[in-house]
Amino acid sequence: MTLLNETQKERLLEISRYLRQTREEKSIRIEEVAAQTNIRLSLLKALDAGDFEELPEPVYVQGFIRRYADIVGLDGTAVANSFTVNALPPNPYTDSKQKKANSDKKPKIRIPLVVPYILLLGIAGTGLIYVLNPKLITKSLTNKKASVSSQVEQTTPSQVVSSSTEEGLANQQNSIPQETSPVATPSSVTAESSTLPNSTDNSNLTVTLELQGDSWLQVTADGKTEFVGNLTKGERRTWAAQKELTVRSGNAGAVLVGVDNQPAQPLGGQGEVKQVTYKSENIGQ
Repeated sequence: MTLLNETQKERLLEISRYLRQTREEKSIRIEEVAAQTNIRLSLLKALDAGDFEELPEPVYVQGFIRRYADIVGLDGTAVANSFTVNALPPNPYTDSKQKKANSDKKPKIRIPLVVPYILLLGIAGTGLIYVLNPKLITKSLTNKKASVSSQVEQTTPSQVVSSSTEEGLANQQNSIPQETSPVATPSSVTAESSTLPNSTDNSNLTVTLELQGDSWLQVTADGKTEFVGNLTKGERRTWAAQKELTVRSGNAGAVLVGVDNQPAQPLGGQGEVKQVTYKSENIGQ
């Protein structure tokens, strides 16, 4: 009897659908998978049917997934790694006991009582000096006023120079005669640039995936697997290819696909396992 949390069950359900569909597309019987992987047929049937209560611990299930995927022609290691093996929930009694033991090991630093008394005496002595000798207070205030006035004198000339410079530039601009030759305005430049021919290279394509929910994904660009794993709601990924790019999802309804600058469209229906291949010569058609 296996111990799976809700996240593990959802991901294992997506993986089992993906493995079963791939096996059926290649016309591989489940008995052949059992014979080549040395996994009991009853466990493979339970995995295909989503009857996870009949499966062993998650670490063994991960091994089943890897061998199953290898037999049907997939990257077994990548598919198995997409199923996270979590440990059992932590025992609060053990954690509190461990924290207490760690706190006992921390060295206790003791400050001698003499140190606070010395600090207090120093502060009190400084205050008495200023009280008994008011000339020090007057001198410190005079120094502060002198520093402030020096800063004002340094900043004032620069402000006067900058203002006079701005006035001189304004007078020069007013004295320049207006030319009668036509000058292109920003609006006309924008209109001309919008009529330029499209220079996008159709030999490259870019596919952006935006997740509206959790889904298992496999992305292949020009025959090379670029990504295998799970993406969660709100994530956004972009891949590029020269000729073609294939997207396979265990929950096609949660995936929005945008090809180059075209509006994003759902890959398929909710809970549907679907694979779509985008080719560069089909963009814009």
